[in-house]
Amino acid sequence: SRWYAERDFPKLLKEDQTIRTYLHRRLSHAAVAKVEIERMPSKIVVTVHTARPGVVIGKRGAEVDKLRDELAVLTNSEVSVNVEEIKRPELNARLVADNVAHQIRQRISFRRAMKRAVQSAMRAGAEGIRIQCAGRLGGAEIARTEGYNEGRVPLHTLRADIDYAHLDARTTYGTVGVKCWIFKGEIVEDRFGRTYSAGPAK
Repeated sequence: SRWYAERDFPKLLKEDQTIRTYLHRRLSHAAVAKVEIERMPSKIVVTVHTARPGVVIGKRGAEVDKLRDELAVLTNSEVSVNVEEIKRPELNARLVADNVAHQIRQRISFRRAMKRAVQSAMRAGAEGIRIQCAGRLGGAEIARTEGYNEGRVPLHTLRADIDYAHLDARTTYGTVGVKCWIFKGEIVEDRFGRTYSAGPAK
């Protein structure tokens, strides 16, 4: 969120949360990684970061227009919706965790799901990835935690550009938590004071 408020901060913060929850549910099939909210005096600007922009926009922009109208009713304000495409979804922790959680819900082996995600991320140029699943894995009686990793994921290095996400997969035998860390490279500063990731492009 990008806005500032003095009096109505709790109300606006709750409204932001309502917008995000609504969009993630409404666009659950559209691979939405992030929702940015910017507030202006006259309207709210919502930017949806997705790996499948065509699904969000729809034929001739029909879906995005419908979405804008729904958000206007939800917030009782004028809303503008922008759609940003994620070029490399294999390097986005939320999308990777969402993909693994979806496969677990479809009763695909959690080990196979984790291994596929790790291989895809490394092929896409990640310097390291770690995925962890916890719960009644495979319907086991006793809950446990299992993980799969490749490359390096330096969690104690402040310069490290690490993307993290945590999602739940609700299955018939209980909730399985999925965590994902993706190391994209170290954040370095050039001679003009600008910072950028030394790893692959986001």
